[in-house]
Parts: sequence; C-alpha cells; structure tokens
Amino acid sequence: MTNSYYLLSILLAISLINSCKQRPEFSIQEGDLLFQDVDCGPFCESIEAVTEGVNQYNFSHIGLVMESANGDLKVMEAVSAGVVLTPIDSFLNRSLDAFNKPKVVVGRVKPQLSHLIPEAISFIHTKMNAEYDPYFDIDNDKYYCSELIHLAFKAANNNEPIFKEQPMTFKSPETNETFAIWEVYFRNLDYDIPEGQPGLNPGGMSRSSYINIVHHYGTPSKKVAL
Repeated sequence: MTNSYYLLSILLAISLINSCKQRPEFSIQEGDLLFQDVDCGPFCESIEAVTEGVNQYNFSHIGLVMESANGDLKVMEAVSAGVVLTPIDSFLNRSLDAFNKPKVVVGRVKPQLSHLIPEAISFIHTKMNAEYDPYFDIDNDKYYCSELIHLAFKAANNNEPIFKEQPMTFKSPETNETFAIWEVYFRNLDYDIPEGQPGLNPGGMSRSSYINIVHHYGTPSKKVAL
C-alpha cells in the first residue's frame, strides 16, 4: 500500500508539472487595448484622481495593438509627438511596478464585436501621423489617446459608440478647484479649460461592458480610499 501511495503521488506531481508546462503563455493580438498606468507626475496624477479604471486601477494612457507596414505588431498611441506606432517592448517597459513588471492591463473586444477590429484599424491607418490634440476637443482633427480609439470603433460600428463619452473634469474631487497644473497648461495654450465638455479617458474605457480584461502584465496602482 505504501509503495502504491508513493507511486500515485509521484504520478500526480508529474501530471501537475506537465500541465503547467503545457499552459499557453499569453499572446497579444491585433486589436488588443493596452491600459497603462504611466508615472508622468502631476499630469497623470490629476487624470487618475478624477477617473477610475476597472478594479479601481489608475490608468492614464491607452494604446491599441496593430500591425505595422512590415507585419510586426506594434502599439498605436496618440502622444505629444502625434499618432505613432511604438514597439510593444518599449510601450510595456515605460512604467513598471514594484516587481519590475509593466503596469499594463490588456482589454480585448468581446467576440460578438471582434468583427469591428479590421475597420477600426483601417480608420486609424488614415490618421497615422496626425497631430496630438492638446485641447481635448473631440470635434477637431487632432487626437489624444482615448479619443482616437473611441472614434475608430465608433466609425467601424456604424457610428454607434462602444465606449461612452463623459463630461470631462479638471477639478480636484477633494476641493472642487481646478488642478493648478491644468490652469497653467490651458493658460499656456490660450484656451479655455473644457470643463464639462464630452470626452473619454483610459479608466472609463477599461470599464466598458464591450471588452474583456484578458491579461495583467503587472499591477497598476489603485485608488487610495480617502
């Protein structure tokens, strides 16, 4: 009986090891949405203060995985340089958690809407090298990170959005005063703060009922209870 027990234990251990070995690693794919917790100082902190991501994560940036002209997967993102394609490793390693893992969570459009991805990407191809939208104006021909992805899927879905526009706020939830960083920012642009105007943010998009969260590369920071 003892020998049989030990033999059974060994076989079970081998089976578990093989099962772990056979478990497929996560494979990123075209159309995936990369929600990122970027450490960019007061700007990112002010965004995270007034928005909330899935599981209360702090997200201040979003990119979309798509093929480049040579067939490599890269991340399309709208940054200060405009609409660009960034190598995936460069994107992931931009901001790391305490264990040196990327503070990035992957969202994937639900299967019933996956047919929208090719047309959304075609829309984005027409916007490559467009200027960044420093005004957060959803009606001009410039784009910030959330805006372009939202408009791409909206265009692919017969003008029906899958990400919901919300009134933007640049005010501290604690004081109801505009963050000083935004006052300076818009003053330098000679532009009125677009308080209450429609817009989008990565946190809100991560909570869309039309996407599934399929992978965590690392652990973004979370909101601290007041």
